[in-house]
Amino acid sequence: MNIYVCIGSSCHQNTSYFVMKEMKHLIGENSLEEKVRLLPAFCLGGCGDGVTIKIDDELITGVGMDNVTDLFKARVLNACL
Repeated sequence: MNIYVCIGSSCHQNTSYFVMKEMKHLIGENSLEEKVRLLPAFCLGGCGDGVTIKIDDELITGVGMDNVTDLFKARVLNACL
């Protein structure tokens, strides 16, 4: 599974650095380093909707520190178990 986190200027201003850091933490905490690749991306197209991430082929907008853990559990952890 590939997770791309937008680090373009709009997302960067909307905490994409912290979202990426938390995703990395969650991947490690759940021992998913062999199953999940976390990658930066420039502009995934959701500039007005908060941080945008892409999990494989699915775009998800409005990601922030308030929902990144729940999103990880629902979309990543469940898919990897």
